[in-house]
Amino acid sequence: YIQPQLDAQGKLTGSEALVRWRHPVRGLIPPSVFVPVAEESDLIVDLGAWVLAEACQLMAREDMAGHPLRLSANLSPRHFRQKNFVPWLRNLLSATGADPTHLTLEVTEGLMIDNPNEVVDKMSELTAIGIHFSLDDFGTGYSSLAYIKRLPIHELKIDKTFVQDAPTDPDDAALVETILAVAQHMHLKVVAEGVETEEQAAFLNARASVIHQGYLYGRPEPAE
Repeated sequence: YIQPQLDAQGKLTGSEALVRWRHPVRGLIPPSVFVPVAEESDLIVDLGAWVLAEACQLMAREDMAGHPLRLSANLSPRHFRQKNFVPWLRNLLSATGADPTHLTLEVTEGLMIDNPNEVVDKMSELTAIGIHFSLDDFGTGYSSLAYIKRLPIHELKIDKTFVQDAPTDPDDAALVETILAVAQHMHLKVVAEGVETEEQAAFLNARASVIHQGYLYGRPEPAE
């Protein structure tokens, strides 16, 4: 599944690749149910590899058809820490013909808990071939500014829990404004998740140039 991302003028800037599980009996199972279970084992590595392979094939196919597509995909720390992750991803890009400059990998701050130097080295190796990195769920974890300073990232994603109450809750409004200020000073793009109302969109647009992702603009749908 993919969900569109649009700028303040309503222009499509990219999409996020998402995973859904259509169970033969239980129907469509949301990722909030099965991804945490997969995260507890190496199943998340297999799942992440499959999603990235699908994303790269889709990007290559659309590029060939004359419709370049930028895709973001979530990357599990467990997958990223695999010794062969960088060569594996390079081989995947080469085999599919996907343009690495059109791929954004979404990571969380938890990635930095173990071997931060190794993490930075791996990320730097991938940014050197054009891959972008986005810091997902920013503001919900440790949110250390030291991480942002060290990591070669291009984008911050504001968690939907902040976005949805920002127009009415002063605390959430202050958090969003702080994140926007940090992004501006560090020259990072911002994607706001969970934009569902015109009021939320207007709140964001009044404060910064923000890319919007949410039901106001489009629900996750099968890529086809």
